[in-house]
Amino acid sequence: MYIVALTGGIGSGKSEAARQFARLNVPVVDTDAIAHELTAAGSPLLSNIAHIFGAGVINEDGSLNRAALRSHVLSYPAERTRLEQLLHPAIYDRAMEQLKDNDRSLRPQYQVLVIPLLFENNRYRSVINTILVIDCDESMQVSRAMSRSQLSEQEVKAIMAAQTSRAVRLNGADEIMENNGSIAELNEKVNIFHNKLIKTCLVSK
Repeated sequence: MYIVALTGGIGSGKSEAARQFARLNVPVVDTDAIAHELTAAGSPLLSNIAHIFGAGVINEDGSLNRAALRSHVLSYPAERTRLEQLLHPAIYDRAMEQLKDNDRSLRPQYQVLVIPLLFENNRYRSVINTILVIDCDESMQVSRAMSRSQLSEQEVKAIMAAQTSRAVRLNGADEIMENNGSIAELNEKVNIFHNKLIKTCLVSK
């Protein structure tokens, strides 16, 4: 099982790159999507979150108020650690389960594992073969994140400050995909990377 870890800062273009991998029929396991699934209304983890962080992080319809929770943990780093200790083991277990299921049923040449917090979390290192970092100028990160998520500039910069620095990500990358241009340009870079990796996987078998 060959695993490409796809990561990058907020607004870098990870989701766009992941969509292109999926269009190329590469199985994509996204830890953010898993986190949303595990914290859906009525889930046991959501009950634990409400118990630890209070009813203020739950909407009237029983769903998670992500904006309230994000604001809380960004203001109190120790609380962010508590949240991560609660969520990360469950997310890891589900991600490993999905990777194994894909490997059994699809027999792909490789899979993509999207991990926004890869460098903040050592759990996945033993299963990763290649780290692919999507990178762009920090000013572009801010503008993209603001337009995509309806966050303020201050909120985006707070999230960026809480994440691993750009320098650490670039230093830890096996491959860097620069994404300062259009979606079409990013898609073409994903295609090139994909074709190169398929050849590598074929040679290694």
